[in-house]
Amino acid sequence: MGALKMKSSSSTGTHGPAKLWPWTLEEACVGSAASRAKGLLTCEKQEHLLRLVILILAAVLSFATRLFSVLRFESVIHEFDPYFNYRTTRFLAEQGFYKFHNWFDERAWYPLGRIIGGTIYPGLMLTSAALYRIMWLLNITIDIRNVCVFLAPFFSSLTVLVTYALTKEIHSTGAGLVAAALISIVPGYISRSVAGSYDNEGIAIFCMLFTYYLWIKISFVGFQPIQSSEHMLALGVFGLCQIHAFVDYLRSRIPKDHFEQLFKTLVSSVLTLVLVLGTLLTITGKVSPWTGRFYSLLDPSYAKNHIPIIASVSEHQPTSWSSFYFDLQILVFLFPAGLYFCFSKLTDSNIFIILYGVTSIYFAGVMVRLMLVLAPVMCVLSGIAISHLLAKYIKSVDGGGTPKPTDSKRHHKKLEQQTGGVKSEVAIGFVGIITMMLIVYTLHCTWVTSEAYSSPSIVLSARSHDGGRIIFDDFREAYYWLQMNTPEMPVLCPGGTMGYQITAMANRTILVDNNTWNNTHISRVGQAMASSEEKAYEIMRELDVDYVLVIFGGLTGYSSDDINKFLWMVRIGGSTDRGAHIKEKDYYAANGEFRVDKEGSPTLLNCLMYKMCYYRFGQMYTEGGKAQGYDRVRAAEIGNKDFELDVLEEAYTTEHWLVRIYKVKDLPNRGV
Repeated sequence: MGALKMKSSSSTGTHGPAKLWPWTLEEACVGSAASRAKGLLTCEKQEHLLRLVILILAAVLSFATRLFSVLRFESVIHEFDPYFNYRTTRFLAEQGFYKFHNWFDERAWYPLGRIIGGTIYPGLMLTSAALYRIMWLLNITIDIRNVCVFLAPFFSSLTVLVTYALTKEIHSTGAGLVAAALISIVPGYISRSVAGSYDNEGIAIFCMLFTYYLWIKISFVGFQPIQSSEHMLALGVFGLCQIHAFVDYLRSRIPKDHFEQLFKTLVSSVLTLVLVLGTLLTITGKVSPWTGRFYSLLDPSYAKNHIPIIASVSEHQPTSWSSFYFDLQILVFLFPAGLYFCFSKLTDSNIFIILYGVTSIYFAGVMVRLMLVLAPVMCVLSGIAISHLLAKYIKSVDGGGTPKPTDSKRHHKKLEQQTGGVKSEVAIGFVGIITMMLIVYTLHCTWVTSEAYSSPSIVLSARSHDGGRIIFDDFREAYYWLQMNTPEMPVLCPGGTMGYQITAMANRTILVDNNTWNNTHISRVGQAMASSEEKAYEIMRELDVDYVLVIFGGLTGYSSDDINKFLWMVRIGGSTDRGAHIKEKDYYAANGEFRVDKEGSPTLLNCLMYKMCYYRFGQMYTEGGKAQGYDRVRAAEIGNKDFELDVLEEAYTTEHWLVRIYKVKDLPNRGV
């Protein structure tokens, strides 16, 4: 009863032709009516179990593949912005929401300070603090730092589940499972969600996809009065929907001639009213104007020409073609196929995912950080493509696209409909190619995650000539020195991007940090770094600076140092009225190149940044066969070697010279 009974293809009689293979679930569960019902229930349970296992494995894989950094180094926060997020989260967890909301941080942006509660989006901090409290209520004693470190991998597992749900609503269960597996290891998403990458993107992608899923599952247009110009477009869509419904109502009630005249009058009046109100609200400050980042999305050259402080951030640069393949691999080629299948069967859900995919392709090309937004829709559409193609060709693998001569014409026709008339050999080859592509995708994603996206910026590593691993822990060494050897309230001026880390790890007051909200303050620092010692000393005394820090990679070959970023400091320094004397062209050699050797510009070779980085470096041997003072990053022997500092004195240089700290000399005593 209920057993699977196969008949020979050569059997004859009144029973009709035999089936070659039970393609559908119903055909596999044969027998009496009661047995068939029982069999169907069993098959459904098996299908649900298999689906559950796949989703659990994908979620676990998503979490586990993001732990390379913890396994290789330790449980630490990555990058620079996450240190600010971690510091504020720790304050929230220790002091409570009321104190957090009213927290004035005197350690940042000296002498201005910063009102933390009114200048950040606290969703990330509140989420982490809530999870921290819940685990303590469950007697799981975990440090708030570890909650922050593992938050992004945890939410990436939830993203796998919501990607499955979203793709299932758009296409099918199979497509959802494939999309869930793809997004679990896609580098474009992993780059911002590895363990220790404690930033808004860690939970933002989950929230975004969950919102899309809810909108498709229970579609509605919402109204939320907000005061941001970027979000006014959503409010405008809602308004247009209401206007369209109102116009249709009037058209049904008013004669055609009168309606056309009324329509033209209404349109012109409404447009004029909206323009006037929008202008007034923007001028009075009721509605904030569009930000520089938003303008950069519409015009990629805007930030470089008008706001160099925004253009100087590496993640705001345009995306190279190689980055698309590096972060998405085979999804780049499967994406158009997924779009085609969505176009072939247009529904509201498919139109939505098409618009999401096409617009995200453009924005990801404009700004490299938006690759994160593109990765999910790439996985969804690629999952649809793979599922659709496999569902078509895998039927021909066992059944055979070409029926045997003994089969009846009716059975022949049915098999052709089921398999699309594809030969078994062709189907096997196609399925094999897809399988190989998925294996290569897995290997590529694992390699990229391990080698490119799992190294914390605060702890660096390299390979020695014998293949051994060398750890550079200079940043934490410098911050520990500052904490132990400087007064409680000195003012530090980081030359580069160390601001957030200094306040979080050394607990010292800084002049500027990684935030870009005060262009004038940052410009003043850039002017000091780009000026001669005498002019820089005047600026630093004006700003009450006690110590100046720079990042230097010439000894170790660390390319993300302050010399390589120095031209952005020059541009930022010259972007305000007080920096009008700083011209970028003065820092280029005669041939128009940026050089640090003897051919370099005299203005560059004698500015404060150059001297802080290369002080005593002219006496160092860095590579065999090279002269003293050979810069391994710029591949050149420095042009200004034997000089002494007049207004600064070296306070501390880390083991590998990655961080150099200088103390600003006191003013000379005046004669009586």
